[in-house]
Amino acid sequence: MTDPFGFLRIPREAVPARPVEERLGDWREVYAGQAMLPLVSRQADRCMDCGIPFCHTGCPLGNLVPEWNAYAAHGDWRAAYERLHATNNFPEVTGRLCPAPCEDACVLTINADPVTIKNVEQAIADEGLRLGYMTPRPPERNSGRTVAVIGSGPAGLAAAQQLTRAGHRVTVHERADRIGGLLRYGIPEFKMEKAHLDRRIEQMRAEGTVFATGADVGGATGAGADEVRSDCDAVVVAIGAGERRELPVTGRSLHGIHQAMDYLTCANRVREGDYPASPLTAEGRHVVIVGGGDTGSDCLGTALRQGAISVLQLDINPEPGAGRTDDEPWPVYPRTYRISHAHEEARGREGRDPRLFACATLSFEGDAGGRVRALHLTAVEPVARSPVAGTEQVIPAGLVLLALGFSGPERAGGLREQLGLEFDERGNFARDAGFAAGAARAPGVFVAGDAGRGQSLVVWAIAEGRATAAAVDRYLTGSTSLPAPVAAHDRPMTALGRMRYGA
Repeated sequence: MTDPFGFLRIPREAVPARPVEERLGDWREVYAGQAMLPLVSRQADRCMDCGIPFCHTGCPLGNLVPEWNAYAAHGDWRAAYERLHATNNFPEVTGRLCPAPCEDACVLTINADPVTIKNVEQAIADEGLRLGYMTPRPPERNSGRTVAVIGSGPAGLAAAQQLTRAGHRVTVHERADRIGGLLRYGIPEFKMEKAHLDRRIEQMRAEGTVFATGADVGGATGAGADEVRSDCDAVVVAIGAGERRELPVTGRSLHGIHQAMDYLTCANRVREGDYPASPLTAEGRHVVIVGGGDTGSDCLGTALRQGAISVLQLDINPEPGAGRTDDEPWPVYPRTYRISHAHEEARGREGRDPRLFACATLSFEGDAGGRVRALHLTAVEPVARSPVAGTEQVIPAGLVLLALGFSGPERAGGLREQLGLEFDERGNFARDAGFAAGAARAPGVFVAGDAGRGQSLVVWAIAEGRATAAAVDRYLTGSTSLPAPVAAHDRPMTALGRMRYGA
């Protein structure tokens, strides 16, 4: 166990990121080269080994946080690595990308600072890799059943790895030219270097998973979804929530206004070697990011590295407070004022927070050549979000990035029609509590990740991939020993408890 008095003697100390001026000069991870040991082992010793570890509930994967904290505190990296992988296929990903709701659920948070769970997770994953613990785990037998996974984001990859290890022959179909989905083209290199993704894909290949790129199943250039279904015993649809929200205001059609994901994809393709320079660059421009979420923050860090003159991020929500509100008590994940690494970089360069809260875009203004040059905005009321009279202002904008989120799986293409999928009331693919597609025409078709849940966190995607794999295994064989950490209709914990609708 950990030091029973560690949480009293040891203050919280997070692993420091590299200096702002250093990391703005490259595309390496913000923690690249920073020594995590022995600091992480000492921080793991703060874990209380409490009787009811709410960190398990804060994380949909049910990560065994106290167990791998104890092993990390004593330097037993193999045991820590095994316990970490007992619930999570890709801890090197979540340790870098997850906002760590487990830390907000830590019992210490009631009256102190939580354990640095995210730092410990990343350190265990990286130390295990360094020591050679990440080896292929091919199945002991072949079931003779075949499964097609459509989409290679975290949900699709998790489902594929679990099903391959269960003995099924799995092929992952990805319409892009590389495997990884948003992990590949939506996440900037400074948040997660793609070498981590490449290593995991090679492990999956060695285990027997087959990958097919350029495979737009149901699209104009790919195989028909009904054909794919007829050629295998089950299908997992894990195409994500790619239907982008628009901003229908005057001037939207001006040149220089782009969807955030197009911008991030171009930047990532430069890092992959596809372009010598991004065709959508922020260099020498005043950049405005419309949207206050993580995608907007990723655009911010990218624009700063590309040499933008200035960057503003607009958030329609009011500025959160520093502490929890009464309707977001411990252990729920609260909406509080948070600073991402990109916000920290902007403050380091400009001396201020780059965000404007409680504001909305009224219109865009263009120059004689039809290119955007300014954005008209207004303050909005906190609840109704209606404009506040007399608060209009005009800000320069040479590049506008729309980071407004997503409204379910993409409507274009023939995947939905060919598989007989239906939409639920939230615009996602309908499914039952066991992830089976909610249509009589789609036996053996399952929906995993954001395609059925709506846009969410990477830990929810991996948890859904694992749970969907268990459902598919049961469908194919009549029973399963694969873990199912969530049901399809589970939701994050709220003040009323975890909202669970499934059986």
